[in-house]
Amino acid sequence: MPATSFEPADPAFADRVRVSFARQAAMGTIGASLARVEPGEVEIAMAWAAGLTQQHGFLHGGVIAAALDSACGYAGSTLMPAEAGVLTIEFKINFVAPALGQRFRMVGSVIKPGRTITVAEGRAYALDGAREKLVATMNATLMTVVGRDDVRH
Repeated sequence: MPATSFEPADPAFADRVRVSFARQAAMGTIGASLARVEPGEVEIAMAWAAGLTQQHGFLHGGVIAAALDSACGYAGSTLMPAEAGVLTIEFKINFVAPALGQRFRMVGSVIKPGRTITVAEGRAYALDGAREKLVATMNATLMTVVGRDDVRH
């Protein structure tokens, strides 16, 4: 649960996020799925796969960044109006440990929602059995987009 309790603008936010996520081919390509959708927080889960690794066998940083970007974007989207789309306008990622595990979870949390700009943070965890290890953090700035057919939810 997010540290701060947020009130979604759209009571059907969870269904809207799930439908949008299902349309995101990139997440399907890497085997990512939505594990949790709450107001201001989204969790994406994925398994380790050899085709997603870098030369040392760790989950590739670009894959982590893509999944965290989606987690942060959808976290922001949970608080936006039904007609709004969301675009990331900036993010910074820090890799804090090698991403080695059987499974991964990417958590996006809204820090500060806004009418036009929302700030979110993400955390990526590697899971190996019962052990969970933080492998990356992200700070993301999101833009609410309304009235554009090419950016819809």
